Amino acid sequence: MSTDVTARTPAPAPPGKSGVQASGGLLRLMLDGLRNNMRRFGMLIALGLIVVLFSVWTDGDLLLPRNVSNLVLQNSHILILAIGMMLVIIAGHIDLSVGSLTAFIGAFAAVLTVQHGVAWPVALVLCLLVGAVAGAVQGFMIAYFGIPSFIVTLAGMLIFRGLTEIFLEGQTLGPFPGGLEKLGNGFLPETGPDTNYHNLTLLLGLALIVFTVVQEFRDRKRQQEFALEVLPRNIFLLKLVAIGAAILVVTMLLASYKGAPIVLIVLGALVVGYGYVMRNAVFGRHIYAIGGNLPAAKLSGVKDRKVTFCVFLNMGVLAALAGLVVAARLNAASPKAGLNYELEAIASSFIGGASMSGGVGTVLGAIIGGLVLGVLNNGMNLLSVGTDWQQVIKGLALLVAVGFDVWNKRKSGS
Repeated sequence: MSTDVTARTPAPAPPGKSGVQASGGLLRLMLDGLRNNMRRFGMLIALGLIVVLFSVWTDGDLLLPRNVSNLVLQNSHILILAIGMMLVIIAGHIDLSVGSLTAFIGAFAAVLTVQHGVAWPVALVLCLLVGAVAGAVQGFMIAYFGIPSFIVTLAGMLIFRGLTEIFLEGQTLGPFPGGLEKLGNGFLPETGPDTNYHNLTLLLGLALIVFTVVQEFRDRKRQQEFALEVLPRNIFLLKLVAIGAAILVVTMLLASYKGAPIVLIVLGALVVGYGYVMRNAVFGRHIYAIGGNLPAAKLSGVKDRKVTFCVFLNMGVLAALAGLVVAARLNAASPKAGLNYELEAIASSFIGGASMSGGVGTVLGAIIGGLVLGVLNNGMNLLSVGTDWQQVIKGLALLVAVGFDVWNKRKSGS
């Protein structure tokens, strides 16, 4: 019996084609991976493009060390608010009071320290407690009385704005004690030998790169253990390289000026802490659950009222912290402080990937969204773009981000 070997033997590939096909397959795999994870990486890519474009248009002024440092200082309060707002939106709510609460806390801090001579550490703790109480009152009405968050926080916006005017009597009050002022304007102290760079900032940057890489590998391993979809290996490695390079560039820029601002360390601690809670803690999973499917969350035993209450209490604390940062940076409390901060925080969350229907979003996404707005503001100021056109451009950016979310949902069939 004869065997037809030729029928089962594949024809050899033409010379020079295998390498091209392999590289083409790798490129196709990477493009498919990016396409399937566009919600996660879309705004990150957009942020990179915005930075590159404004760097070119401003002849490199955007990435000057001094400007990068100012960019951090000028937008830190919005990034703090965006973290809390992201949690509120993931839970399926909204908070319109954070801008007014920010102004009120600044006024309260000024009255304590300037008029009554209270030590700034005591004033700081009292301000955070007042923010917690304000958030708790609003959260109680929303969670246990069933009043829509839009109405409760709209009332809060009016109340806190009025209280700010009452506390300050329509006047700007300052300056703050030096210790509190450093929260908004201070930098880490210099240590070690003279290297023409801020040594402590360099060490912190390298530590952050190591921490980020280790955390990414841990997250990937955990996803694989639970049979969850993970990024293709090549895209995952490309992601690590991009993140590491970005951190290194920012670290070198800051280290070549005055070093890392103190508020950046505070912000970094918030990102790490809240990121861990939303990824790993039961409370974080419950926030996603009540925002994604409230009836199913209730049936699963999630205490939705308690979670909602805690989310707004947390928002009050972060609004108080942002108020202290703003007042410290301006070195004075103003009745007009905090105007439109709630809109900036909401826009940052949606640009960073939050969904209008709730249940979707990440802490890092809120930071990316805030940075997109911050770079747009800073870049347009460097280009002397009028505030009228700045508002138009930021509005279009928000519209595009929300439109992308709707399109992405329709495409995925969710």
